[in-house]
Amino acid sequence: MHNTLLNISKTPYWLADPRLKLSSFTTDVDKVPATSDVAIVGGGFTGLSAAITLARAGRKVTVFDAAPLGTGASCRNGGLLGPSFNKLGLDGITSQYGKEKTHAVIKESMEAFRWLLNFIRTEKIACELNVCGRFRGASHPKHFNDLLEQVKELSEVIDFPAIILNKEQQLEEVGSDSYYGGVIYPQDATLQPALLFQGLLEIATKAGVKIFDNTSVHNVVNQGGRFELMLEHQSVQADKVIIATNGYTGSQFGKFKRRVLPIRSAMIATEELPEELIQSVLPKLRCYMGTERVVSYYRTSPDGKRILFGGRASGRGDQPEKYAKFLRELMIRYFPQLSAVKIDYAWSGMVAYTFDHIPHIGKIDGLYYAMGYCGSGVGRSNYFGRKIAQKLLGNANGKTIFDEFLFKTRPLYTGTPWFMPTILRWHSFADRMGW
Repeated sequence: MHNTLLNISKTPYWLADPRLKLSSFTTDVDKVPATSDVAIVGGGFTGLSAAITLARAGRKVTVFDAAPLGTGASCRNGGLLGPSFNKLGLDGITSQYGKEKTHAVIKESMEAFRWLLNFIRTEKIACELNVCGRFRGASHPKHFNDLLEQVKELSEVIDFPAIILNKEQQLEEVGSDSYYGGVIYPQDATLQPALLFQGLLEIATKAGVKIFDNTSVHNVVNQGGRFELMLEHQSVQADKVIIATNGYTGSQFGKFKRRVLPIRSAMIATEELPEELIQSVLPKLRCYMGTERVVSYYRTSPDGKRILFGGRASGRGDQPEKYAKFLRELMIRYFPQLSAVKIDYAWSGMVAYTFDHIPHIGKIDGLYYAMGYCGSGVGRSNYFGRKIAQKLLGNANGKTIFDEFLFKTRPLYTGTPWFMPTILRWHSFADRMGW
């Protein structure tokens, strides 16, 4: 193993922040209330956002998470925030549903992004929110025209500024010649996701939400309008239930599990670097990504001293040494000037894709749900958590264009994406070919 990969911490960089006190927000499991108005399965961004909306509407809310708080995807992501247009597959939506519906999706995606920015500011959540803009580079010469077409389409629908750069101009934005021009979206942002998570915990607990981590819900039984949740050593009752488990959905929720594709995404964080080296890589300190199918993304840490680089995890399961090596090699391919840099942190988490690349929200067999954020969970999960809570409350504001997309599965798929390695190899090949 390369000596730059020795002694890597497998804790997410975000969770090393000394300002975090996540364990202080949980309640002892022996204090689980026998009844709740609403029980939420999943204590990440979706579940907490839903819980806040419900508790502020006067509902008695209980949140259950199978793992310790902060160990799921909400504290393992890149902390990138934007409307996520590139993850929606706009061409696919247009071909299947038409331009009118596609434009409605674009408008609401922008609304979701702006809502979260406003929520963070209004609630005064100290999570290092930074509207720094995003550079999206064309990873192949043919992709540059695709970016221009998307900019043109977006400008017809919403006010979303974009700055177009050719290959010569891009060096002002990113210290790499791996791209063939690109686009800057000045309104995109970054944040420290674990601090956002902690902020949601503070708001939820102040609103009266009871939060129980390390508490698995083994089954939910519909008793004719009321639900019984089976825990390890007891059962509890709830009038309504929200499933908010996304990429961590278990087999006890099979009808949801077989509708999402859990995919492991990984990140590395470098050692602290000299300012000149940081500037040679990311001179404008934005967030960055390309147009690849197997996407990679990167940014600086909030203090501007490290580079954080993410992408798909290679291999099966959680193998930090393997994906740290892969991601470091990929990072150096973009930025040879980082070849001697040491890696301090490597971690991964599960994201959930859907078969149509669209997030989904609604109700199945009496259970409310929101999931399938396709790798853009920071903005989408918080917004969808609020929306599903509004639906449960019967609030007209719960209506969304995403109601109109059926949450489909595939024949014989049970929730284990055994075929993903083959698909990812195909996407990697397509990236090399520029398709």
